[in-house]
Amino acid sequence: MQAAIDSVLEAGVARGAVPGVVATVVDANGVLYEGSAGERSIGSGVAMTADTVGAIFSMTKAVTGTAAMQLVEQGRIDLDAPASVVCEELADPVVLEGFDGDGQPITRPAASEPTLRQLLTHTSGCVYEIWDAEMAKWYEATGTPSLFSREKAALRAPLAFDPGTRWEYGIGIDWAGQMIERISEMTLAEYFDEHVTGPLGMHETAYVHSPAMLERAAAMHARMPDGSLAPIDLPPPENPEFDMGGAGLHATMGDYGRFMRMILNGGELDGMRVLAEETVDQMCTNQMGPLRVVELVSVMPQFSNNAEMFPGEAKSWGLTFQIHEEPGNTGRPPGTLSWAGLANSYFWIDRTNGVAGAYMSQILPFADPDSIGLYYEVERAVYASR
Repeated sequence: MQAAIDSVLEAGVARGAVPGVVATVVDANGVLYEGSAGERSIGSGVAMTADTVGAIFSMTKAVTGTAAMQLVEQGRIDLDAPASVVCEELADPVVLEGFDGDGQPITRPAASEPTLRQLLTHTSGCVYEIWDAEMAKWYEATGTPSLFSREKAALRAPLAFDPGTRWEYGIGIDWAGQMIERISEMTLAEYFDEHVTGPLGMHETAYVHSPAMLERAAAMHARMPDGSLAPIDLPPPENPEFDMGGAGLHATMGDYGRFMRMILNGGELDGMRVLAEETVDQMCTNQMGPLRVVELVSVMPQFSNNAEMFPGEAKSWGLTFQIHEEPGNTGRPPGTLSWAGLANSYFWIDRTNGVAGAYMSQILPFADPDSIGLYYEVERAVYASR
């Protein structure tokens, strides 16, 4: 496996698929593979190493889901109660119906209020402006700050549909993060450190880089129209008002490997239990019934291409994980968990075979064909070697 994946990564860098890349593969007991190729910043001469730190964006969601389910276990949140019991801002939601002749939003009362289960499964009606043209128009028409501003006002968008009626990726897990903060009376950063990342030994996973993390941070890159890659500056917001439940963490793939091993071990790692085994089983099971994941159609091409992992293969959603409902073309079996981060980082957790892997490049826009193609090659190499 080591030689096969090393070869895959080096070939990917050589053909310009990525400037630099890190991958790790784990089982319940430890690390099966760890490797890297390329440079942290293209043209810098500074090698990408296994301990490189990167922005993992929506790979944050599974960490937030774990925190939320800890509070569910403790009886402090009900998965199926209205989320407004904790966050009053979610009471009396409205659904965006369109716009009038003057370009002003038309809304109607929602049929129900979203629940935590719906927030965690992207069936709440909360959506991202990146992949929803109507919602992008609403943000512009109302002058509401983008979610990238990390202003709380960005979360106060209408719903795109009645809760429970369809799947659309969105800011629901940011609201789940707000619920965790309200109940725990801690910031998400504080909660993670005390209850999730800290106990799991994920000491290089944080919203804000420590000095040691910053020394090993990879640069962000953009795929240019001619297919080349160029470093770009992606400055953080000046005065963030909240820690995002849906994104924002920086991490090493080694740290994320520890998180995945916790899931493979049914909620425990190195003697530290962070979730009950039955809770992990629940998180890893379809929680949205007959609804299925659909393609995300990009509204903001600077941030994302049209995106669907494993297009044409049926996928449902658990409590913050995408779930394959049929065998995947890389060799993954039904029931495999996975998701990704905006800068083309990806992970999968295969509880059937007891193996998981994470891959990190730092490229925008999301669903870059070359980077996601390289990720698929890594996954295929793992199954070919077993």
